[in-house]
Amino acid sequence: MGLYDDHSPNRFKKRGGRGGFFTGLIGGIIGALIIAILFPSVFGGTSKNENPNNAVIQQNEGETTKQQVSLEVTTDVTKAVAKAGKGVVGITNIQTANFWSTGQEGQQAVGVGSGVIYKKEGDKAYIVTNHHVVEDATQLEVTLSDGKKVSGTLQGSDVWTDLAVVEINSKDIGKGYVTEFGDSDSLHIGEPVMAIGNPLGLEFSGSVTQGIVSGVNRTVPVDINKDGIPDWNAEVIQTDAAINPGNSGGALVNIAGQVVGINSMKIAQSAVEGIGFSIPINYVIPIIEDLEKYGEVKRPAMGVTLRDVAEISAYHQEQTLKLPNDVTSGIMIEKVVTNSPAAKAGLRELDVIVALDGEKVDDVIALRKYLYNEKQVGDSMKVTYYRGGKKQEADVHLTDETRL
Repeated sequence: MGLYDDHSPNRFKKRGGRGGFFTGLIGGIIGALIIAILFPSVFGGTSKNENPNNAVIQQNEGETTKQQVSLEVTTDVTKAVAKAGKGVVGITNIQTANFWSTGQEGQQAVGVGSGVIYKKEGDKAYIVTNHHVVEDATQLEVTLSDGKKVSGTLQGSDVWTDLAVVEINSKDIGKGYVTEFGDSDSLHIGEPVMAIGNPLGLEFSGSVTQGIVSGVNRTVPVDINKDGIPDWNAEVIQTDAAINPGNSGGALVNIAGQVVGINSMKIAQSAVEGIGFSIPINYVIPIIEDLEKYGEVKRPAMGVTLRDVAEISAYHQEQTLKLPNDVTSGIMIEKVVTNSPAAKAGLRELDVIVALDGEKVDDVIALRKYLYNEKQVGDSMKVTYYRGGKKQEADVHLTDETRL
């Protein structure tokens, strides 16, 4: 509804007699009162419903002031962050260093990562983080979400999964600090997720980035011994939620505020953006249970050192290993540990493994994946191998030796 001034040519002509004049006057007064009540802004007042920007206008004698009113915005994202955020901590890796200027040793912080409080039991609380966050630490300092710093103790660490468990005193762990785990197997591509951690250090503690699940059941090659050759394929969740240095060990959270992954790594190349990786929480749980209980992950082992046949020249494949022409892949045994499961089963150096329990294995990564994911300590495993050009089989009773 608009209000307009009358600009017609006859606006000053006499319209009726004196009675009409008074009638019009009274009607105008009544109309003005109605407008003043319904639309006070026309006369300089402020309607509560028309006040822009939720501002409160106060009129004092001789002046008018405008005060902003804050809005309380609540969404599914803010609820999820509020639920999980208190359980994400900072972890400082402190190591012994030699100070050349004084010639003395001292403690020095060499890196900062993140961690997630997942359990409180008696006077202890447990934090899951990445192995590389706590690697080689002589001391660990944990910074809680409220800024308080406490001492942490490494309970156990596993280089293969890049996971570790840190223990702290539970006296400072109040309500809401222990996170809830979700089901990473039920994640869908396109589902919204948030990464919570400490990118670039504690100055940005509790930072939140939002994205989606870009992929599930991804595999990323991992070079454990840093020799340039992948030793393992990590199974991860791919996300475009920003994961930067310092986010490692932090939480990947779904819209329900549940932790569905532990952020671990990022492809850092100039041509690649928006690709981060998180270890699925369903994969994390059995690992941290072993780390809590044993300080290490109990894995079945054969007691051998191995090498891919594909790395061996064609000459030695034929002349040294005496492999048939149609066998171009497999795993050669370089060394057998004395009294190991492999030694007791009769396996020797230069034997070439081609199958486990009838499942073909082409390289060391495939062998490790089958051994670690499909077998347990105490199981027996049928090994198919070539020796001197002849295919043979052996039953290996697996133990928890530290080497394959």
